[in-house]
Amino acid sequence: MQKSTRSDRPAAMSATIPANIPANQPANQPADILILSNGPGEITTWVRPVVKALRKVYGSDHQQIRISLVLAPCPNASGKEVAIATQYPEIDRIQGAAHFFPFLLWGQTAENWDWRDRGVVLFLGGDQLYPILIGKRLGYRIVIYGEWDTRWHRWGDRYAVMKADLIHKAPPQYAHKFTIVGDLMADTPHPHPPTPLSTQIALLPGSKPAKLTQGVPLCLAIAHTIHQTRPDIEFVIPVAPTLDLATLAQFADPATNPLLPEMGNVSAALVREGDTPYLMTPDGFKVRLWTDSPAYDLLSQCQLALTTIGANTAELGSLGVPMIVLLPTQQLDAMRAWDGIPGLLANLPGVGTLFAKAINGWFLRKKRLLAWPNIWAGEEIVPELVGHLQPQPIAQQVLEYLQQPERLAAMRDRLRAVRGEPGAATKLAQIVMDNR
Repeated sequence: MQKSTRSDRPAAMSATIPANIPANQPANQPADILILSNGPGEITTWVRPVVKALRKVYGSDHQQIRISLVLAPCPNASGKEVAIATQYPEIDRIQGAAHFFPFLLWGQTAENWDWRDRGVVLFLGGDQLYPILIGKRLGYRIVIYGEWDTRWHRWGDRYAVMKADLIHKAPPQYAHKFTIVGDLMADTPHPHPPTPLSTQIALLPGSKPAKLTQGVPLCLAIAHTIHQTRPDIEFVIPVAPTLDLATLAQFADPATNPLLPEMGNVSAALVREGDTPYLMTPDGFKVRLWTDSPAYDLLSQCQLALTTIGANTAELGSLGVPMIVLLPTQQLDAMRAWDGIPGLLANLPGVGTLFAKAINGWFLRKKRLLAWPNIWAGEEIVPELVGHLQPQPIAQQVLEYLQQPERLAAMRDRLRAVRGEPGAATKLAQIVMDNR
């Protein structure tokens, strides 16, 4: 799937990347910005704020500055990353991950894109070798955003990093290439909605089958248990933009999710009341489904969220929403999104399940921080529950938090303290502008 192209050259021109580009082009010459990214988390929490900042810095003249997004394969990908990015009007053209390697190896895009003589390759997710290879082939400057590590320092032109630690880790002779911009995830909008009229809890069970198989029935059973004691509480699932409602409902159906009995054995079906969809249990308990994305306004009105691990913990943390992070291990091979050799082994056909179970078993034996706010803080400021989770004790923990609002207020304050100052996307856009 491709986004329509705004091009200032005939479409019939060769898409082969030019080999040698003059270095002394005038600053006002039309330029290309090529963003390399991969998974749904990077698309929503990195690409989205950066392209908005780029347009704010460069202006809306797409003939002067053209933004292209090329996606690389990712183990966390849902297959709908192009559909998500197509919603960003700042981007001129998009290529999906299925066409990545022909572009990496030969410079050939699926739609025969042309390339301007001047430009920047901006890395926002994937393997840091990719922008080096593509940038050198294009003759473009290379800007790499580094969250936890940076590589290929000799060949990259600029490194925009989250923290000063990455500068200290790099060879000293390349320190001049580094600029601290902060955490792109802190650029999540921080809305200030009116005080909610009711107690509301958000359920974020994930977006991919491996997480949804456990997350949907567990969250549903926890909510159902809480409802027996507190029928005044409302529950809502902000549905991931990569997920359709019919597919989500299958994970609450015992006919299509055999793990449901192990996760509390509460089933539900998809129903609609007017324009509002719900998951409804046989006894009439309903969980509202929220399909607008991003759901920042909704989440900011929630007293608490129950969430799986992933980029959603970063978004909740940036919004200051207290959360309990759930990592059930009834299906130990559910996590397969590892980097490097572990990821390759866990996703091998046939034997991948065995490797996934072994890798995850080893990983979970050692206590470590899993939620992004806890990683930022270096300590557990939001609870992480790992193991053969059952709904009753978690429901009791939720009720205890609601009965002690000062604990939720303290968690909210800690989240706001560690999320960092916004502005990283604007700083990164300025670096790109200085290097085009």
